[in-house]
Amino acid sequence: MRITALGHSGFFFDDGIKLIIDPFLTGNPAAKSTPASFPQVDVVLVTHGHPDHLGDAYEIIKKTGATLVSTHDLAVRGEVVGEGMNYGGTMSIRGLPITMVKAEHSVEIGGSAGFIWTQGGKVIYHMGDTSLFTDMKFLGEVYRPEILFVPIGDRYTMNPKDAALATSWVNPKIVVPMHYKTFPFLVQDPGEFKQLCESSCKVMVTVLEAGQSIDI
Repeated sequence: MRITALGHSGFFFDDGIKLIIDPFLTGNPAAKSTPASFPQVDVVLVTHGHPDHLGDAYEIIKKTGATLVSTHDLAVRGEVVGEGMNYGGTMSIRGLPITMVKAEHSVEIGGSAGFIWTQGGKVIYHMGDTSLFTDMKFLGEVYRPEILFVPIGDRYTMNPKDAALATSWVNPKIVVPMHYKTFPFLVQDPGEFKQLCESSCKVMVTVLEAGQSIDI
């Protein structure tokens, strides 16, 4: 499976099934891609309705016929009709088992979520936008994610210290920091997060700039 960073909290996963999460491309100063860069997409996950996460989801879905998966309110109220979920629910979309889990973050329409799904033989947990909360440890024990995507930018999400603690609770094999340096007020350094993680738990910290990929 190839994982490509799109900038901010967006990532593209390809193991034959092509999945995008939080495709904020247009207006993203860090993005190297546009919606046209993805002629084939099967699934679009959106953690919540803020513009820097919903992003270009509707345009991508209209062009590719991908299935939108999000909170129920967002899935049924947008420009396209998608598959709505709520916390604790699991659906199989294009053969991928996808579970919606809670994120602690305010939003006007629907709730804020994270997603845990299996793709490429790996259990993946994208936290979305969230503060630190103790159920993260429970989610790690129940689902045993191998790859974790965690926000570190502070102000609207966790800072590096809290994100490192969350990582130690989830205990993945690989962690990728996200949601930092896209805008001037998101000033946190992934190097600090890397140092904190490596001193508190056994995990491989992988920093991906927009456009960079890893094969797992």
